[in-house]
Amino acid sequence: MSRVTRISPTVLAALGRLVVAVSLLAALVGGVGLIAVLGAPPEAEVAAPPEIPEVEPAQVRPGVAAPPVEVPPVGPPQQPAPGVDLIRQWANEVSLAVDVPARALVSYANADLAMRQHSPDCRISWSTLAGIGRIESNHGRYGDRSLGEDARSSRPIIGVKLDGGPEVREITDTDGGALDGDPVHDRAVGPMQFIPSTWEKWATDGNGDGIGDPQNLDDAAISAARYLCAGGRDLSTGSGWWQGVMSYNNSVEYAQKVFGLAETYTAAGNRRQ
Repeated sequence: MSRVTRISPTVLAALGRLVVAVSLLAALVGGVGLIAVLGAPPEAEVAAPPEIPEVEPAQVRPGVAAPPVEVPPVGPPQQPAPGVDLIRQWANEVSLAVDVPARALVSYANADLAMRQHSPDCRISWSTLAGIGRIESNHGRYGDRSLGEDARSSRPIIGVKLDGGPEVREITDTDGGALDGDPVHDRAVGPMQFIPSTWEKWATDGNGDGIGDPQNLDDAAISAARYLCAGGRDLSTGSGWWQGVMSYNNSVEYAQKVFGLAETYTAAGNRRQ
């Protein structure tokens, strides 16, 4: 059974104080573009986002409950502070400028804010998480799905069988099919496409419901952020950013695409200040 990390809601509670909220939000969407900070991506221009192939999802239960550790959860409190609405207002405005659901932007922004509180030296940005989320699942909309207000896709997202076929590495089953419905080989799961064994290590309860569910974008976004920040990486530096993203998928082409998407999202966020 997975060990689920739960992180304090201090950051989101602080948004209830308007001045603090505005300050955090300005920091969240402000600043220069990624190219100015990280440098241009290697080896040429950034390619267009890839077409996401259709994969028929396996039949799986929606999430795996796990006993929480003794740390309060990420996510809004039971009665969200008034300032939390600033995140959704910002997300609604940015969503009009880029093809990202507002609810997905809320997940990415909350993960960014939580990491500022708990891993401030990492300096991961919502736009990097959004770039990965676009490539991995089109922000939970892969295969004509839609992302609901509960941060879950209308149907579970299950990747291809990792059986060593063409352009696919072989990973034999690590979870008894609990997450991916496949007891023989692993499949990546959820909007951020975690391998079950990787989810076992990084599973995080991002919405405070006591479950670390890879199919929930609140959970998956903060889990991806923690994974990218592993090893003390500083994602505000060129070397830290490229190392982090390529640890997610060891491909220069993949990292270039994430970079280009993140730059686009950052620019849209800046315009909405």
